[in-house]
Amino acid sequence: GCFVGITGAAGSGKSTLTYAINGIIPHCYPGDFYGSVTVEGLDTVDASLTDLSRLVGSVCQDIDSQMVSTVVEDEILYGLENFAVPREEIPARVDEALDTIDSLSGGQKQKVAVASVLALHPKVLVLDEPTAELDPASSVTVFDLLARYAREHGTTIVVVEQKIALLSDYADMLVIVDEGRIRFADTPDAVLAHSEELLALGVNVPRSTTLMNALSAQGLYAGPTVRNVAGAAVALKEVLA
Repeated sequence: GCFVGITGAAGSGKSTLTYAINGIIPHCYPGDFYGSVTVEGLDTVDASLTDLSRLVGSVCQDIDSQMVSTVVEDEILYGLENFAVPREEIPARVDEALDTIDSLSGGQKQKVAVASVLALHPKVLVLDEPTAELDPASSVTVFDLLARYAREHGTTIVVVEQKIALLSDYADMLVIVDEGRIRFADTPDAVLAHSEELLALGVNVPRSTTLMNALSAQGLYAGPTVRNVAGAAVALKEVLA
């Protein structure tokens, strides 16, 4: 039921981490594998990709590469039929998935891709930059959908995203990846408190956060970490009072 946001500079290993969670590594990509990954007690090396797919739903950055149909309902049916979901369960699952994505306004393909995965009732949903091609309003629409589903179904949401301000507004835990290693993994407020280190790692920290952290370092501000312009406006009124 946790919403985990993953970010970092380009090439830091974010997508590689998602591939390790959903079993694409090591089942599809060759290479050296060290350590272990377990999902719901299953070791991703020993478990089949089919078994892992029943637990971990994935939405790729390139949505078009994931689509198999030009019809929304058929797209949702595809996974259900592949996993031999009993015929009598299918209509309810399709209806539930369609209810989840509501209307197809902002981020239409993204929402359909998410719905097709949610119909399988995954324990974990992994999304690699689901808002990369979306405008700010559509990005919020997709994140609202994910956060609501996590709350209502107890599904763990793992999102790789460059928009750290957006991630910080939704994530319970923020993970910063750097050269294949996790440098920070904590609440968004705790991670954003290290804005100078994040900037050095190539993470695009919100300017409002950088400003207030600088004032905090000079002893001019002692409040909580600021994530956005609205928060900075409130904090600055306090500083200037």
